[in-house]
Amino acid sequence: MLTLQPSSSTPLVMQITEGLRALIAARSLKPGAKLPSIRAFAAVHAVSVFTVVEAYNRLVAQGLLRSQPHAGFFVHRVMHAEPQSGPSDARHLPVFDADWYLQQIFENRDWPLKPGCGWLPDEWMFADGVRRGMRRLGTQGLSLGGYGEPMGLLALRQTIAQNLAHDQLIAASSDQVLLTHGASQGLDLAARSLIRPGDVVLVDDPGYPNLMRLLRSLGARLIGVPRTPSGYDMQRLEQLLNTQELPRPTVFFTQPRLQSPTCSRASLAQMHQLLKWAAQHDFMLVENDIYADMDASHQPSLASLDQLDRVIYLGSFSKTVSANLRVGYLLAREDIVAQLTQRKMLSGLTSSEVAERLVFNVITDGRWRRHLKSLREQLAATHEKVALALLRLGFELYCEPREGMYLWAQHPQVADCMTMVADAAKEGILLGLGRLFVVDDQPTSWLRFNVAFSDNERLWRWIDDWLKR
Repeated sequence: MLTLQPSSSTPLVMQITEGLRALIAARSLKPGAKLPSIRAFAAVHAVSVFTVVEAYNRLVAQGLLRSQPHAGFFVHRVMHAEPQSGPSDARHLPVFDADWYLQQIFENRDWPLKPGCGWLPDEWMFADGVRRGMRRLGTQGLSLGGYGEPMGLLALRQTIAQNLAHDQLIAASSDQVLLTHGASQGLDLAARSLIRPGDVVLVDDPGYPNLMRLLRSLGARLIGVPRTPSGYDMQRLEQLLNTQELPRPTVFFTQPRLQSPTCSRASLAQMHQLLKWAAQHDFMLVENDIYADMDASHQPSLASLDQLDRVIYLGSFSKTVSANLRVGYLLAREDIVAQLTQRKMLSGLTSSEVAERLVFNVITDGRWRRHLKSLREQLAATHEKVALALLRLGFELYCEPREGMYLWAQHPQVADCMTMVADAAKEGILLGLGRLFVVDDQPTSWLRFNVAFSDNERLWRWIDDWLKR
């Protein structure tokens, strides 16, 4: 039986569509069953004929109903119920590796608790700004017949260049800005342009799992540069650069500020020294700075110190606007940008102008900077609460940044967190398995906690009970 709620904020068309989908999935409406006529349905549920027409047509487009001229609408096929996620899937868990982890993050968002994920909750995002941006987008008149500009929407590239000049002191023209399908495409373009099979490539250790998988697929020989709570292990990095056993590195992929998973940051002195070594040993730097908008101190970047001579700089709107929009950007010398633009066109043509126009509307909204300030304050407050909860449970914190998204922590009772993560998954809790982030893929006691999803009493109770076993 379908019941509508006229006072609900959910539009009536959606209520009808989802209600009928549920009846079909439950087989209350079987294949071949005839639905009430449009006028009969409208009369019974006190809605307009146009509302019913729209709902029925949506279900026809989805393949669940078929329209038979002069006869009406019939159930065309049974909609298979969505596979259950979270705890039920976790009863038969495969080996915890990067493939499994990424699948859960990007394909399964229904975990009851996900302190190991890499995005912010919907309610933390700039939802009002996105809605206003969508309304503006609807009145701007879009061209649906082309692919957009190879480098991306000029207005957005100009705004990014202006904002980075103001906030990060990176002096770049719009011709040095390439819009990408998220920062991930930027990393991919840089890697494919700079690396040949057998090249030595430096990466943060621990660092970004997806990047390490990409680099290995290109035949790179990965060398981890250890992170410390205060940035880089400069002594170890100097040893790596001066050893005769390794060829000269081609490039160093790094996150100096609010690094994932540790949320540590390199000091200004370390970045100056790193740039000196890059010039001395003739290697490039790819700076992944996707958490820059969460940095209240606006610390200088490698790109601002180097002014894009040896640095390729990556940013993204995934963490503050929406990961679903997949809009990122890359800054570099004009000759490098020209080369990467050609590579972008070869691999996927242009990026989405619709998404780029929407992001442009959002970040030129008068309330955008106020949202970023509020987000930084919310993250700082949550960092303190989550850090205190972890300390009370006996965890050791790698550092206490009080900004950014993550805390990197280990417990003295846990030598290898693999079992803990597997047990948590059975209860619908997605923890951040530390092994995925280390270069040598060895067992580790470290876990990554996303503070925005970790301020939860059920999580702390489960961890406490697990540690007492």
